[in-house]
Amino acid sequence: MSADLSVRHVSVVDPESEQVTGEQVVRITGGRITAVEADPGSPVGAGELDGTGLFAVPGLIDCHVHVNAVSAALGTVADESPAYVAAQASHLLKDMLARGFTSVRDVGGADFGIAAAVAEGLFTGPRIFFGGKALSQTGGHGDLRPAGRDVHDQHYAIPVLGRVCDGVDEVRRAARDEIRRGAYHLKIMLSGGCASPTDRVDSLQFSDEEVTAIVEEAAAANLYTAGHAYTADAVNRGLRLGVRTIEHGNLLDATSIDLFLAHDAFYVPTLITYQALLEQSRELGFTAEQYEKVVRVTENGYQALQLADSAGVRIAYGSDLLGAMQARQSEEFSLRAKVQKPAAVLRSATTVAAELLRQVGTVGTLAPGARGDVLLARANPLEDLDVLANPSAGLAAVVQDGVVRVRR
Repeated sequence: MSADLSVRHVSVVDPESEQVTGEQVVRITGGRITAVEADPGSPVGAGELDGTGLFAVPGLIDCHVHVNAVSAALGTVADESPAYVAAQASHLLKDMLARGFTSVRDVGGADFGIAAAVAEGLFTGPRIFFGGKALSQTGGHGDLRPAGRDVHDQHYAIPVLGRVCDGVDEVRRAARDEIRRGAYHLKIMLSGGCASPTDRVDSLQFSDEEVTAIVEEAAAANLYTAGHAYTADAVNRGLRLGVRTIEHGNLLDATSIDLFLAHDAFYVPTLITYQALLEQSRELGFTAEQYEKVVRVTENGYQALQLADSAGVRIAYGSDLLGAMQARQSEEFSLRAKVQKPAAVLRSATTVAAELLRQVGTVGTLAPGARGDVLLARANPLEDLDVLANPSAGLAAVVQDGVVRVRR
């Protein structure tokens, strides 16, 4: 659903130039921005939004979400009804939009159905750029079976975040199947992770030949590959083999930075998920081994971000929260502000994120031709990121495709 709207008397924030221009009008027709220009000064009329004293910011983009992660106990989601998971996900999506995220990239779990539900207005939420199910080797980060279980139900309707495939032929078939189902990208597990029960964070997953096969299939379809990786070995291997975005990367080092720059790749840190897990993992049923993995990657996350930021790596916004912890999505702004300047953090959730999505000029910007996604902030985020970190207080309105979705 789209609409016509004018936002009047507003100060427009440009994340790229870091400029703020006062007394502007943002005109939206048919859900697209048609003009950003000096306000004519006439009274605000019917069908117009008064932005006096407010700052217009492009709709935010979170490049690492799992909308089907309705519980932090990911292994149990597979046993839920797909209808129940979708219903829960609809609430998570509505809350994301209320926090100002008008677009998200799902990197494991969301499919063509839930993306269509949002696009057709059946669910209220950010538009979804989905990758389908993440690809995992047996025993890898996407294999959520406990050690005592053999059966793995691969039926596509099971609402799990990943699928298991082994060997070049199987990974090619799985990659082609996700592409067939409409994926915007492919997601591959390059190393172990914190939420998975039977793998080590420092493990390397898939062979070079398997990774290459997946990257080739994505490229053949004019898509790209996103790689879950923590250690420098896993990050570097993925970058050398053509993976375009690295998710997490907490244990990367200076050699990784050189490869990011050489391959023009993107880095998507997810600091808030570790902070949330440190505080809540015991009550959520994480084992002692899983908790220790969280501790290890948390300690290095800020150092990795500092290395990447100082070198000029393209860094996009990501949260990676699970279950009820998704309410903390906006806290990533505060955590990154400990390392980065506000403008860099804002770009990570707007212009850089749009580059990552291959949607430059369509999302993440307030310019003619872009989607009519506008946030009305009560302060200038180039000076104070708290306005985005605390959206219930900081955002006066959320506009998506020219429709006022939230007004406070």
